[in-house]
Order: sequence, then structure tokens, then C-alpha cells
Amino acid sequence: MNFACKAAAFAIFAMLGVARCFAQETCAHRGDLDNAYCDENKDLVADRPRDAKKLKDPSTLVFAYTPIEDPAVYQNLFKPFQEHLANCTGKKVAYFTVQSNAAQIEAMRAGRLHVAGYASGQTGFAVNLAGAVPFAIKGNEKGPRTYTQVVIVKKGSPYYKLADLKGKKVAHTSPSSNSGNMAPRALFPAEGLVPDKDYKVLYSGKHDQSLMGVVNGDYDAAPITSDIYERFVNRGIIKDGDLRIIYRSGRFPTSSFAHAHDLGPALAERLKNCFFDFRFSAEMKKEFLGDDRFLPVSYQDDWALVRKVAEDSGTGFNQSGFEKERAAEEAARSKR
Repeated sequence: MNFACKAAAFAIFAMLGVARCFAQETCAHRGDLDNAYCDENKDLVADRPRDAKKLKDPSTLVFAYTPIEDPAVYQNLFKPFQEHLANCTGKKVAYFTVQSNAAQIEAMRAGRLHVAGYASGQTGFAVNLAGAVPFAIKGNEKGPRTYTQVVIVKKGSPYYKLADLKGKKVAHTSPSSNSGNMAPRALFPAEGLVPDKDYKVLYSGKHDQSLMGVVNGDYDAAPITSDIYERFVNRGIIKDGDLRIIYRSGRFPTSSFAHAHDLGPALAERLKNCFFDFRFSAEMKKEFLGDDRFLPVSYQDDWALVRKVAEDSGTGFNQSGFEKERAAEEAARSKR
């Protein structure tokens, strides 16, 4: 690698880790993936590196869950799973606490994160920019977990349909969020409400911050995932009667669990089996609304609707879209 390429890689390492300088030597098909990855089998996710020297078999597996809420909540919740994963793989497992969606994607891109749970909307960025390979989703004996995008308002407010929110304070979560931003941009116009035209989009940063912002009167309304709403009711943080839902979308897949594309094949296969063999603790089952296991998932098939919503909303799972995410997260943090 020449000096200019090394300098370029060093300059952006904090943001993207190893970048285009390290793209695979040849690639017949890449699709929407970043130049660092290849998709010659056209399944929309990064192929495993052909060079065996680039395959990883770390002694410690680093795991993280989407920072959709306070990361500390999930660090404690996933402890039984971490113990299972360590026993099952024979490796140490470390929980990596991330404070933002962008940081989580950057960590896998840079090789610091081996397996992670990504929010539905962030999954596309993780696949295209970080080489994430989704393989599991939460669920139970009836099938995988799905959710709807809901719009919440205070119970006593005068808003009963989306068109009533014209000129009001409406909080989206972040640019890469499916239910918190992309779905509203794609679906609201048909209901008589156009984001950034009929109201100025205000980014809160996270679903829980949008929800509590409505409860506290900071926002008139907010589109969020139904899972977060239900979890806050179950925890007793809010009462079911405190808010009203004035809109509910069709169903989307919930968080994906993905491994880095460059894990050795034996480790990747063992990792999947460990996920599918695990049964959730009582605390996990309660928190995840009755889900008690991980089920197989296909990014190509199961994320088709999410990709269409992103396309219809004008959001690309690419570097430009990722920069919008980073900027919105920084703006939300500066307001806290």
C-alpha cells in the first residue's frame, strides 16, 4: 500500500475503520455494498474474504446491541446470553457499549465488533457499510418478532389523524431509523402529511427520547416503534392511557443480529448454532414482549420492505445517508 493510501486510511479510521484502500482485489459484483466488500453470489450481503489470511478467529468475541434506548439496560439484560455464548463457543465474550447507531456501525467496519444486534433501519447501513451479515431475529414458537410504526400524541391533545399535525412539533428519531424516520417519510404523504413540508422534522436521537418528549410536552407527536411503546408501558414508565396512537403502519421485521463478514466459516457457523440453541431468561422474555428465542432470518428476503421504504423515503443505505445519521445524532446530543 502506498503512502497516500495509508494516509487516507488513517485519516478516516475513526469514522469508518479500514476503508476503500483495503477493498478486495477483484470483484465481479458489488451491488450496493461499499468498495471494501464483494457480493458475487448476489445475496445482498458481503461475501466472506477469499484470502484465508483475512479470516478472523478472535479469542474474544465482542458483542453489542442496538443503542435504541439506554445501553446499560441491555448490557445487563444480555448477561445470560453472553454466558451462554461464551460456553457454547469456548471463547470470551465482551459486551461493547455503544452510544449511537453510527458508532456501532463504525465499530464493526473497523473490526472491533464481531456480532451485533442492529435496529431494523440501521441494518441496511450495517450491511452495506460495515459488512454485517444478518442471520437471526428475536421471536417465539409462533415465528419472528415484527413491529408497527406508530404515531403517539398526548391523550388530551386535539390531534386524531396525521393531517392534524401540520405545523406542529413532530419528533423523528434519527435519519437511519425505519419507524422513526424512513417509514414516516414514505408513508405519511398518502395520509395528508408531508414531513419537512407540513412540519419541520426535529430529531430526538432515540425512540425513548421521542416518546418521553411527547409525555413531557416537548413534542406534539412522534413516530416510534410499537415495541418501545409497549416496553415502556410494561415497565410502568408510562401508563397506557397517558398517550393515544393516531396512526399505525403495516408490519416490519425487528432488530437483526449479524456477524462480521470476515469471521472464519467454522466460527460463523458455530455462532449461529449458539444463537439458535439459546432460550431467553425470564427477564429477557418479559422485556422482549414474550420472545424467547432467536430464529433464522434473511436480509435479502425479510428486509425487502425496509429497503423499499428507505428507497421511497429518499434514504440511501450509503455513505451520504450515513453522514446524515451522524450529523443528526450529534445535533440531538448537543440539545440534551
